[in-house]
Amino acid sequence: MRTRGRTRRLALAAATMGAALTLAACGANTAAPEGEQNAPAESGGETKGTVGVILPETASSARWEGFDKPMLEKALRAEGFEPDVQNAQGEVQKFSTLADGMIAKGVKVLVIASINSEVGSAVATKAQNAGIPTIDYDRLNLGGSSDYYVSFDNVKVGELQGQGLAQALEGKQGAEVIEIEGAPTDNNASLFYEGQQKVLGPLYESGELKLVQSQRIDDWDNQKGGVTFEQILTSNGGTVDGVVAANDGLAGAVITVLKKNGLNGRVPVTGQDATPAGLKAILRGDQYMTVFKPIQQEANATAKLAAALASGDTAAADELASDVTEDPEGGRQVKSVLLEPQLITKDNVKTVIDEGYVPASDVCTDDLQDTCAELGIS
Repeated sequence: MRTRGRTRRLALAAATMGAALTLAACGANTAAPEGEQNAPAESGGETKGTVGVILPETASSARWEGFDKPMLEKALRAEGFEPDVQNAQGEVQKFSTLADGMIAKGVKVLVIASINSEVGSAVATKAQNAGIPTIDYDRLNLGGSSDYYVSFDNVKVGELQGQGLAQALEGKQGAEVIEIEGAPTDNNASLFYEGQQKVLGPLYESGELKLVQSQRIDDWDNQKGGVTFEQILTSNGGTVDGVVAANDGLAGAVITVLKKNGLNGRVPVTGQDATPAGLKAILRGDQYMTVFKPIQQEANATAKLAAALASGDTAAADELASDVTEDPEGGRQVKSVLLEPQLITKDNVKTVIDEGYVPASDVCTDDLQDTCAELGIS
């Protein structure tokens, strides 16, 4: 269960975080362009100290180095801090070692985008024992101890995916659906699934749609996702009417299999992250939708929350984190900043381009120039 101070939070976000929209979360496979126009200006002069940030990996997603790192650095500098942003490259031991180093040098706040809840929770406990406040970033550490969490409304992300697929299959009674979900160790993947089922569950129960199989993919591995989808498709007689793919990477793997079977463009596929590859697939008609998650907003909110915690102003921190997210393993409710994702279909791909995160040149390649012109993308 979640409670939301939605109106209050959106007003606060508009006043304090800006309306900058940027590219997406679980797997943006491109780097942020130079001179990102919506990032906050950097502050000069003496810093308030260092804020440490540990990012999880780069193997399954270039998002962390291409977007989160530079955006967090800009946002933290704008708040007067020296950022120390490191990436654990998917190694649990390295994650712990990086945390030990940051704790030893006395960072003012430690921001944790964990590989899994176990290591994230252990790092948070160690930091808090040293008197350092912690923020769970993008992924909530289940059973953890961080008092604050900054992310997108991940249940809403799943709802948008469900809405997109339901919209694409509207009127097709009994349409068969295969679900290719994210990693079982990623709490966000569980939240995406929860949101999807809010929309699709009743349609399965009524018989309007038929669920063939739902399968989670270890490590968000695109290759495993493609192989798994092909196996399910084959066992279903080589037919399917719609596919829930939890992000654009998995969607791309699904589309590769659909192409091999002559089904691409005929079977709607969902996604997430508004990656260039995902946007191109949407413009070609191979993917129906994606979800756009403005990472600059996430970075800005984290920096402002860190500033409040570093100064010991918990009232200001609580004002910023006016949402609540349940941690079922820890039996607690975590004060949260939950930002709004956006549904992107062919009709509004232009929105992502206009915000400056994916250059038109990355999307409007030779085969898509006419489509881009028709949609006013330049």
